[in-house]
Amino acid sequence: MLQLEFTVEPFVEGLPGPHVTAAVSAAEAVGGSIEFGPFGTTCTATEAIMPEVVAALVRAAFANGASHVSLAVARAET
Repeated sequence: MLQLEFTVEPFVEGLPGPHVTAAVSAAEAVGGSIEFGPFGTTCTATEAIMPEVVAALVRAAFANGASHVSLAVARAET
């Protein structure tokens, strides 16, 4: 399993806009398991589908007004 930590900006505390919610929904739609946080969000997925998760997330974020997307992928701790 891989773990993706991501932040979609612009950031508005307590009010995730469509650029954030669309990115989360897109990642879930291709099989990512999301833990939504106040300052960043974590997604776990298999190595096989993580590239699809990243691509879907980035497409959806920018299509819905994101100005910046930060991503970090690592092996999930077992």
